[in-house]
Amino acid sequence: MGMNIESVQGASRAGKRERAFDLSLPASVTGLDAVGRRFEERTEICSISAQEASFRLQTRLLIGSKILLHLDVPRTLILEKPLRLMLSGTVVFVKSEDSRGKKQYVSARLDRGYKLQSNS
Repeated sequence: MGMNIESVQGASRAGKRERAFDLSLPASVTGLDAVGRRFEERTEICSISAQEASFRLQTRLLIGSKILLHLDVPRTLILEKPLRLMLSGTVVFVKSEDSRGKKQYVSARLDRGYKLQSNS
C-alpha cells in the first residue's frame, strides 16, 4: 500500500495550522507571475485561516512569490458596510488542477499585517 506524499505533507502541515474556514469570498490577487510579469486576477478564496489562504488562479505562480490579496467582505446583519481586506503573503504551495495546467490551486502563507477599508 503506497502512501501519497502530498497527503503526508498536508497532514503534517495541518497539525501546525490554526483552524481554517472553508468559504467562498470574492478576491483579487496581484503580484509577479512565474516569468516576472505583473498580474492581477479575480478569483474566490477557497479556505482561509490567520496564517494561510488558498485560492485558484489561471496565472502561473512560483513557490516563494510575493502576492497581495484583496478580499471583498460583503455587508451582513452585523457588518453595516461592505469592507475590503488587504493582505500580503508568500506562495507556499502550487498544484495544477487539470492536464493542461490552465488552473492552479495556490496556498499562500499570510503576513501578520493587514489593511481594512470601506468597500462601498
